[in-house]
Amino acid sequence: MITFLRERLRASASPRTLVLAALAGLPLAAPAQAQTAPAAPGGEAVALDTITVTSGKTEDKAIDDLAGSSVVTRRQIDLFQSSRVSDVLQGVPGVSVQETGTDPGQAVNIRGLQDFGRVNVLVDGARQDYQVSGHGANGTFYLDPALIGQVDVTRGPVSTVYGSGAIGGVVSFRTRTIDDILKPDENYGAVQTFGVGTNGAGILTNSMAGARIGTAADVFGQFLYRNTGNYRDGSNDKVRDSDSELTAGLFKFNLYPADGHTVSGSALLQNYDFTNNGDTGAGTRFRNDVTANTFTLGYRFNRPDIPWLDLSLKGFYTSTEDRKRVVAPTTTYSALGVRPGAPLNYSMETAGFDFSNTARFETFGLNHALTVGIDGAQDQARTRDRAGGYGAAFTPSGQRNLFGGFVQDEVRFTSWLRAIGALRFDSYELSGGGIASDGSRVSPKLTVGIEPIEGIEFYGTYAEGYRAPSITETLIRGSHPFPIFNILPNPNLRPEVAHNLEGGVNVQYDGVLRAGDSFRAKASVFRNEVDDYIDSVAVGPVYNVPVVPGMPVRVCAFAPRLCAIGIQDQQYRNIASARLQGAELEAAYDWGGGFVSVAGTIVSGRNEETGGPLNTVLPNRVSTTVGFRLLDEKLTVGTRLTFVDDTRRTVTNPEKGYGLVDLFASYRHSENVSGDLSIQNLFDRQYTQYRNSSPSPGLTAKFGLTVKFASR
Repeated sequence: MITFLRERLRASASPRTLVLAALAGLPLAAPAQAQTAPAAPGGEAVALDTITVTSGKTEDKAIDDLAGSSVVTRRQIDLFQSSRVSDVLQGVPGVSVQETGTDPGQAVNIRGLQDFGRVNVLVDGARQDYQVSGHGANGTFYLDPALIGQVDVTRGPVSTVYGSGAIGGVVSFRTRTIDDILKPDENYGAVQTFGVGTNGAGILTNSMAGARIGTAADVFGQFLYRNTGNYRDGSNDKVRDSDSELTAGLFKFNLYPADGHTVSGSALLQNYDFTNNGDTGAGTRFRNDVTANTFTLGYRFNRPDIPWLDLSLKGFYTSTEDRKRVVAPTTTYSALGVRPGAPLNYSMETAGFDFSNTARFETFGLNHALTVGIDGAQDQARTRDRAGGYGAAFTPSGQRNLFGGFVQDEVRFTSWLRAIGALRFDSYELSGGGIASDGSRVSPKLTVGIEPIEGIEFYGTYAEGYRAPSITETLIRGSHPFPIFNILPNPNLRPEVAHNLEGGVNVQYDGVLRAGDSFRAKASVFRNEVDDYIDSVAVGPVYNVPVVPGMPVRVCAFAPRLCAIGIQDQQYRNIASARLQGAELEAAYDWGGGFVSVAGTIVSGRNEETGGPLNTVLPNRVSTTVGFRLLDEKLTVGTRLTFVDDTRRTVTNPEKGYGLVDLFASYRHSENVSGDLSIQNLFDRQYTQYRNSSPSPGLTAKFGLTVKFASR
């Protein structure tokens, strides 16, 4: 069955496309008709038919994947005129994005788990491990949606083959490629997009060009500029410092020296400029100059006549650095002698590799896809602080080395029974500030899929995951500026171990109500128990501290009214266990003249030691999209409805629930000229997404015009 699927894919996509996608270890960037059902030329509703490789190293449609997998296509990103990653992932079940309006950096939450690498974020296969501690997310990345070609999401600790730490899941971003702008029979061309928006959405110019040099090579380049202004929330209040400026460039090449051989490389450079007062808007004001760069170099060998050798070798290097300068210090910082212009630099450099081979063979009538691989990464965190010392204390410098190896076998027993078994070994070493720690573990995975009725496949999975403590969790050491309390290091932190039990069903039928229509659905229930879950907890004796910034602690001895009561030190510690459980649904129906899709999430989580809630758990959410294709399918119009429950009963820091209405329209005048319009938060609803530090934008309209030139 696996061999048949691969041969069918090869028949529907160009050899160059297949080799390029295989080298990058990413979904096939084939023509739209190869990835989607015939009933949906626009691809808006049948993303589940798109090829993905995120939960394993072998290509498969998301609807056939025996895991909680979802795909966001470039067409969907354009349809909603996404300007932040939170826009891109809004309709994916089980996924939310924490952000602040004053910083373009974002953090992904999957099934209530986030921060410190619990969700493995990849850009072209390269880990994004940047992290700065504050009052917001502890682990962010920078990536503009205009650079994204496709997003593959796998929920839960089931992606054994994609590196260490992903006990929450994996989000893999594939940046744009030559196949995003040129058809297989086109040799060179260029695409230019102009975008403009209201309510701070600003302006966008996106230039892409590519060329195929016979059958020997291809090259692709992209230049992006985005300038956003301060937006207003639903109450018409301006969110200060929500403006930013981005300049980015992307370059890719592929060389084809011989049949089956491909060498590829990519360079992604991004620079963000913005000013803010920290996550809360009440701290010292800094000017931020962020560079986020990703470089990859890889080799792939894959030929149909050699099924036992499907080899992929990749090396990568990522660096994220925030060069901050004090604009206006607070009273506390001024008391320490901090003056305007004082520098504070955060940086994280990650170098890594990923080697694997998939052998396809048959034994005793059973078809196997046996994948063996090793991977590793080194994180080097550096903080250079001449602006008070708090930054260096809360985001310490240090080094962490990760190494892993895995073996995975996908076995097809009969036409209705298949299984995936895997083992993964992980180890780590961490050091800094005179502290060192290490550890290792083997994590198993077993998945069984049964298709009792054609078109309906049930699966069950037991999988374990392993996350090493981060540099900050282990080494953090310092005093909080106000109110004053100590944050203590913990060299004895144990790694987190996730035990995930999951069951699901994949449903796919064509010709349900009429000829040419299609129905796709994925539903799952899960229970993820995390042993030795790491969280910040109060430790040590209770003491009093002054409520006035800069006041000496000794004042509390003779003027207790001027002091806060009940302060304790904080430290990252292992709690006995954390339990997260819930259900997810993703479904779509497309009848050619229109489509409707729905995505729903129910998640709950608690600290099993205290019985209290986990504050990273998402509120329950459901969204639905309805669209119609008109004028010979040149025009697509529709709406997206999103309903988010309140968190009053599930967390200690609740936010109110809300409902949103978005509109979209897309007109394809020809293959070379198209326009997209979206209106977000149509009724100007005032709301704050859970865990965000700033209220979300009110009514916002965005328009984009794309023009293409290509030659055969």
